[in-house]
Amino acid sequence: MAVRLAIRPILPACNRALRRHQLTSTLLAIAASLAGAQAPPPPATPSPAPPATRFVVVLDPAHGGDDLGGRLGDNQAEKDIALAFSMRLRSLLEARGIPVVSTRESDVTVEWNRRAEVANHANAQACLNLHASESGSGVHLFVSNMAPAEPMRFAAWKTAQAAWVTRSLALAGTLNSALLQAGMSVTLGRTALPVVDSMACPAVAVEIAPERDHDKKVTAQLDDPDYQARVAEALAAALLSWRSEGRQP
Repeated sequence: MAVRLAIRPILPACNRALRRHQLTSTLLAIAASLAGAQAPPPPATPSPAPPATRFVVVLDPAHGGDDLGGRLGDNQAEKDIALAFSMRLRSLLEARGIPVVSTRESDVTVEWNRRAEVANHANAQACLNLHASESGSGVHLFVSNMAPAEPMRFAAWKTAQAAWVTRSLALAGTLNSALLQAGMSVTLGRTALPVVDSMACPAVAVEIAPERDHDKKVTAQLDDPDYQARVAEALAAALLSWRSEGRQP
């Protein structure tokens, strides 16, 4: 008996399978593309915050070494009173967490330009140039008499304070308020200050005179520890307030 084999064409079936494969590939590619488009972008890495400016106070006790300064009562030299007061104020500030840089910590001669270099190198937020006098009473605050000027990238050495004089006046105001609150007599003024004029920071010359009553009778001498302590406490409180003001937005 003869066997007949049915031979069916397979080409159409192959074509259908190929088309299904191509369609499936296309759909998968579209799905992948849509998934990529809808995926959220990776989170951005936050930039590090700029470091906070370190609040530093420079204390500049005037004179020293061969420079005696003024002659005060009981044959005292201004340089000694200024240094003793500077050390007292420094202790109070450091106890309150305020870093202090001193232009001198002993009886040595320090040239005026070196004093300005110290203040500028420390990037001080406040500098007090400390003096003592037998004239007047209470505390005298002096700011440079330079006219305010716009900051310059390279300020002239003897006029650097011009760009800071407005801030120096504000600092003097803060010192004045604290001293008055402590019951001190305060005198404000502006004058030429060779040391301060080369400082690129808020700077005030602080001159301490004896304490006097309404009849101008001396009630506390310059070397009175209690008097020095009261003045130093008031100045320390003022600098704490100045630091807080500087950190406000």
